[in-house]
Amino acid sequence: MTTTNITLSPKLTSNNLADGYLKFQLNQQTTAVLSMRHTQEAIIVPIESVTSMPNMPPCILGLMNWRSRIIWVVDLPRMLNLESLDYRLRQYNAIIIRVESLLLAFVVQEIKGTTKFVPDAIHSPIGQVASSLVPYLCGCVVQQEEILLVLDAEAIVQSSILRSD
Repeated sequence: MTTTNITLSPKLTSNNLADGYLKFQLNQQTTAVLSMRHTQEAIIVPIESVTSMPNMPPCILGLMNWRSRIIWVVDLPRMLNLESLDYRLRQYNAIIIRVESLLLAFVVQEIKGTTKFVPDAIHSPIGQVASSLVPYLCGCVVQQEEILLVLDAEAIVQSSILRSD
């Protein structure tokens, strides 16, 4: 077993020199990224595919069927206390994320594609962004003169806003 771990380690480090991220617009002013290791899929969801549920926090849009599984749909900008989405839309841009066994759909303004950067490029968000965002971030990255928020999927999923227990 030890030999297997030693054999895999060099491969992991050479492949992980730059980590992959999904890049998207949270709102007009804010661009963010999410680690590909938590990202399952980026999809467009017709608004009528999301069933609203009573007595839920305002950031929870409802439930939807994704690959024969029922998952919660979350307005990510609203959850992060940013300007929320335009509700006159006919469809949502959704990012399906998985943290351990939990699946969620994060609705964002626009999905921009993928990007890569080394973990050392991530800097502290303190002083760069609103303090209310800091608990949900791994940090910030400056890429092509644009500040990208590096979201922490685990911290978002663990948020008291999304927890009922």
